[in-house]
Amino acid sequence: MSIPANPIRRRTAVAAAVAVAVAAGSTLTLAGTASAGSQVTTAKLTKGLYQSSYSERNDALWVTAAVGRPPVTESHLLKVDPKTLKIEADLTPPVTDAATGAVEAVYGVAVDDEHNTVWTTNTRNNTVSVYSQRTGKHLASLPNVNHAREIVVDEKHNTVWASAFGDGTLVAFDTKTLKEKERVTVEGAGPTGLTVNEKTGALYAADLNNDRLIELRRGSASPRFIPAGDGPISVSLSKNGRTAYTADQTSGTLSVVDLRKGVVTKSVPTGAGALSVATDERSGDVLVANRTDANVTRVDVKKGVIEETIATGTNPNHVEIANGTTYVVDKSGATATEDTITRIRLAR
Repeated sequence: MSIPANPIRRRTAVAAAVAVAVAAGSTLTLAGTASAGSQVTTAKLTKGLYQSSYSERNDALWVTAAVGRPPVTESHLLKVDPKTLKIEADLTPPVTDAATGAVEAVYGVAVDDEHNTVWTTNTRNNTVSVYSQRTGKHLASLPNVNHAREIVVDEKHNTVWASAFGDGTLVAFDTKTLKEKERVTVEGAGPTGLTVNEKTGALYAADLNNDRLIELRRGSASPRFIPAGDGPISVSLSKNGRTAYTADQTSGTLSVVDLRKGVVTKSVPTGAGALSVATDERSGDVLVANRTDANVTRVDVKKGVIEETIATGTNPNHVEIANGTTYVVDKSGATATEDTITRIRLAR
């Protein structure tokens, strides 16, 4: 599958257009257990889900959604209770065109618990936005992020990074002032997924165009390039920050990358359309959402083997792990009325 139309990860937020009271319509289904004992629960949220991000400060899951192509008139930033999977708040992005009703649709999302905000990428508008977690108020829209895809928060260094897929740029904003503070353009790159080493502040971006990772170290004047798999679109780190994992969309694999040596040490087939990856810091296992195969695979990266394959909703678009619990949102086709969130309580 090609990169989703308006794609966007650490703690994510969801976009909202049209304030629809969907909370009452949320349905919860106990789907049973996966083969290795992980418990699976699903719930319907709304149409056009893209990503999620968990707020530890507020014990809330922020989910973005956007429907259709421009002018996009329906978009949601949802606040979801992670225990019940009920919608607690449905925020509407600002209107950008009164004539068509187009809104600043949200796609990628990341939570900044230090400042109690949530950041979104607004792919169609080439901007990123900031919302208050406490009130839901739209605080700012920040321009010049060409085809903004993903966003990640570095709370320790008061920095948010966004990937501009359209022009190969990585853009940093100050989480206190909400002002741009750094911009790095890599000619010919297609940066998509992002992750940050919270100890060092080093940023890692999956470069879909060149089958590599882009590493930006704090204080360094130039990026370092590290080989990855075939079509890397999402990236996560091991708990110690020494290893990166990429979901490789083209080959349907998980690549294990030794960051010090700069080499791929393992490649594990996970499923068609591998699109999103997350690390379970408790066990060290890595989960990959396989969009085409409509499932999530749990990989023991030390052994290079799959431990579980867990069915999700149609077209899983993003996977996130918080405190040993996995959340997967799916973005189905145009005929769907509601997309779902799948919660997986991972077996130890």
